[in-house]
Amino acid sequence: MHIPEGYLSPQTCAVMGAAMVPVLTVAAKKVNKSFDKKDVPAMAIGSAFAFTIMMFNVPIPGGTTAHAIGATLLATTLGPWAASISLTLALFIQALLFGDGGILALGANSFNMAFIAPFVGYGIYRLMLSLKLNKVLSSAIGGYVGINAAALATAIELGLQPLLFHTANGTPLYFPYGLNVAIPAMMFAHLTVAGIVEAVITGLVVYYLQKVDEENILHKFSYRLRGDNR
Repeated sequence: MHIPEGYLSPQTCAVMGAAMVPVLTVAAKKVNKSFDKKDVPAMAIGSAFAFTIMMFNVPIPGGTTAHAIGATLLATTLGPWAASISLTLALFIQALLFGDGGILALGANSFNMAFIAPFVGYGIYRLMLSLKLNKVLSSAIGGYVGINAAALATAIELGLQPLLFHTANGTPLYFPYGLNVAIPAMMFAHLTVAGIVEAVITGLVVYYLQKVDEENILHKFSYRLRGDNR
């Protein structure tokens, strides 16, 4: 799901980067207000976890690969705003040191994986809890929906490139395939493989936290972010 350098136009990169500025600004304010200093290492651990699982690519039909993100897992343990910061940090390190995702495309990759994925996943998680599902199943469903929402956003950003940026004779300047190719290709990989991996990882970790009697971690930070005093 990492968009490489040169797949998006500079204009698109600028717009997506600008879109992440208010997200990270609000996230920083929320976290600064709600987190104690002793909680900061938890965000670092979240970044390290996301960084690690994103480095494990799963082969999919067609000769390419996909990977999990851990977005919903971080959103349920740290809260979505803190998860956004942790994921953005992981993406920045990957782009800067490992070339996994372009530097100019960092805004787009962050928007997809550090904003859409954790917030959609967390929203679905809360919805499933309200429907009386347990935390493990709720988080797994949230993880599946969250990563697929991010994949759809990625596909749309890529698929719009040949429509918006091309030469006079119609030759694409950046990503060469339109929405009719980008969306099915991206969604097939994530609906059938990456989404399942994301759901399994999320559900297993949440189950483990419950098993070792640490289920209170799952909501502690989220309550703070919402101003809940419990």
